[in-house]
Amino acid sequence: MREAVDGRIPTRRAVALGIVQGPAELLPVSSSAHIVLIPWLAGWGWEAIDPEVRKSFEVALHAGAAAALLIGQRRVIAEELRFFDLRRAAVLALSFAPAAVVGYTLERPIERRLGGPRATAIGLLAGAATMVIADRRPQERGRGEVGWRDGLALGIAQATALAPGVSRNGATLAAARCRRFSREQANLLSRTVALPIIVGASALKGGRLAQRGASPRLRRTLAIGAAASFASTLASQRLIHLIERDRALWPYAAYRTALAAAVLAKLRR
Repeated sequence: MREAVDGRIPTRRAVALGIVQGPAELLPVSSSAHIVLIPWLAGWGWEAIDPEVRKSFEVALHAGAAAALLIGQRRVIAEELRFFDLRRAAVLALSFAPAAVVGYTLERPIERRLGGPRATAIGLLAGAATMVIADRRPQERGRGEVGWRDGLALGIAQATALAPGVSRNGATLAAARCRRFSREQANLLSRTVALPIIVGASALKGGRLAQRGASPRLRRTLAIGAAASFASTLASQRLIHLIERDRALWPYAAYRTALAAAVLAKLRR
């Protein structure tokens, strides 16, 4: 506990959370929820660390994951660029704009009001229910059938994912399945529209961090967390295929529900 009270993030915990970031980023289970809840459930005294330090650390984890995704998904990105046209540009813009506007204007108020364990658990449950309901839709649409309405639906989903626990991946998968895309295509759409948001948010938050400045100790911690996140995300690329083809979303919804139940049970003690 002393390390937390001193306002520092111990190296072993920075590495542990970086390792968690990779699979949690790639699966629809909410990486932000895990970064909030794991320290809280483990009793690390996370709340004693300065909020700006915690936020900077989360930015570092996302930056590491974004870099790994750019490398790990380079073939998919290159293939998508081959078929890039005005229609796909409109879809990408519509999927980006709502989350970008909401994130830029409301991110801090959302974090202050919805950043605790209870709100995060509720976000996990809400996301789980949405995923299960959406995954019951027929798989009628495939590659090349995405239009501007789909882009807007994905953009709204990404905006709702700013609430802790909802999960950007889970929200966009649910939105694509609601639009009757196959699971394989929904997964591809989810990854395609998420990457610009992840990269853009990491760049914006990283710029803010650079303006505030950081001590050598904090820079070392951020570098360790980013490196662990990069490595775990790169090593976890095969997890993407778990939610493709005919695999349902209910196992991830069940996991989210179990995690939320553990949080709510602890809160009742």
